[in-house]
Amino acid sequence: MLKSSIRFVCLFMTVSVYNCYSQTALDKTTRITVNLAKEKGPMTPLWAWFGYDEPNYTYMKDGKKLLSEIAALSPTPVYVRAHNLLTSGDGTAALKWGSTNIYTEDANGNPVYNYKLVDSIFDIYIQRGMKPLAQIGFMPEALSIKPQPYQHSWKPGVSYRNIETGWAHPPKDYKKWGDLVYNWAKHCVERYGKKEVESWYWQVWNEPNSDYWKGTQQEFNKLYDYAADGLKRALPTAKIGGCNITGGGMKFLNAFLKHCLQDTNYVTGKIGSPLDVVLFHAKGSPRVVNGVVRMDVRRQLKDIVNNFKIIAAYPQLKDVPIVIGESDPEGCAACGMSTNPENAYRNGTMFSSYTAASFARHYELADTYKANLIGAVSWSFEFENQPWFAGFRDLATNGVDKPVLNVFRMYGLMSGNRVEAESDRMYPLKTVLDSSIRGKSEIGVLASKDKKTASVMVWNYHDDDKQDSANPTQVTINGVLAKKVKITHYRIDNEHSNSYEAWKKMGAPQNPTNEQIAILEKAGALQTLTTPKTLTVKAGTVIVNMALPRQGVSLLKLDW
Repeated sequence: MLKSSIRFVCLFMTVSVYNCYSQTALDKTTRITVNLAKEKGPMTPLWAWFGYDEPNYTYMKDGKKLLSEIAALSPTPVYVRAHNLLTSGDGTAALKWGSTNIYTEDANGNPVYNYKLVDSIFDIYIQRGMKPLAQIGFMPEALSIKPQPYQHSWKPGVSYRNIETGWAHPPKDYKKWGDLVYNWAKHCVERYGKKEVESWYWQVWNEPNSDYWKGTQQEFNKLYDYAADGLKRALPTAKIGGCNITGGGMKFLNAFLKHCLQDTNYVTGKIGSPLDVVLFHAKGSPRVVNGVVRMDVRRQLKDIVNNFKIIAAYPQLKDVPIVIGESDPEGCAACGMSTNPENAYRNGTMFSSYTAASFARHYELADTYKANLIGAVSWSFEFENQPWFAGFRDLATNGVDKPVLNVFRMYGLMSGNRVEAESDRMYPLKTVLDSSIRGKSEIGVLASKDKKTASVMVWNYHDDDKQDSANPTQVTINGVLAKKVKITHYRIDNEHSNSYEAWKKMGAPQNPTNEQIAILEKAGALQTLTTPKTLTVKAGTVIVNMALPRQGVSLLKLDW
């Protein structure tokens, strides 16, 4: 029997559905208020950008399957960025490696172009309505000033420095480099059409402030000028930019921007170089503390702030789009949890709740710094022929979707404009930038409204990878201009939209049967917490009560 000292209160929703909580639970209830009448800005699909090191995975079985799913979850075209599109080799995929062999030279040093493999990659994107964020890199073997050794043999657990071989060096002939870009872009226009290629973005190289680039800053600026000139010769309306610096590379980015805006162009001899988009990277830094993985969302967000400040120093760039070329919890997608225990967050709900919370702050930072942010690339794809749930930073394992992919499915259901939304358990942005999310877990909110629909995302996140009991949460949605609404409640937690937990319950098989794979695929889909309900709206308000566990993410979708 219940002790008489415990008082129960029933919170009535806007129809004859109610939830009952003890008074103690009510005292701990998180209260969220959404006002659909107060718009904050466009719900730009910042999240609809993805990337990966290994371009040859694109046309493999699981790669094609995942790209189809990514394309299907977004109401707008998804942009895809891949390394190694110009790297020499036979197309055999390996971790942190790929090749297309687009450029070789004959015995007399004349260029030989072969577009077969790079076409097969872009064809996959275009067939699915996706767009390349076409990376112009890396250096073909025949053009490198130091070609040998060329292909690396890196594996997880080995120093990153082992991957920077001949492909990372400047060209021996910058004119041939520019002509390579010209001929590739010209070929793309011929194959896909001028209008299609005009909708792409192009960018030069990757993290030139790191060992990915074995030249100087000046040599990179020259590399960029020749690439931009080649692209614009092929298609004057093509959009190109740079420079995708890694964390802490603000000095390099600043020098690059100054070069594009104020310095002499290495090709034309005139002042300035084309700059249609500015890109940089932002990464967190998890570590293991007392046996528990501790994330660092602060570090990732600080990277964004620092680069926004550099860009804002140039008034000429006020309207130039910004893309975070890689925006992730840490830096090495191909480093699994067996070699890097700090990456053990990747299989379950830690990754999904982190992604929900961090992307919401991308919008907040763009508003705060008045930045024209149009995209943030998640450097997460898939790894072919690897162990099940090996802890790579990927969206799916062996063709089975992981919980994190369902956050992007949730974001795909948010459109129109962002609206005012507040939670009494959401950390102020300044606090997150000062000390991350290390006290109570954060129960945060992001909401949007479109024609006859609205979406409210709610997450329960903390930097420490720990589970906890569910927190009573009340969501009050004001400004609903309808008499009735249909509410669909999607959920990611240990029991919903979670193939990892389903796999563990099977005994974590490394050779699952076809029947088990079918169960895992179903578990990996985005699932609802309850049956969709039609509610009566009273005075423009709808109230929804839920219990949200730590690392859980909910999306309330209203349709009328």
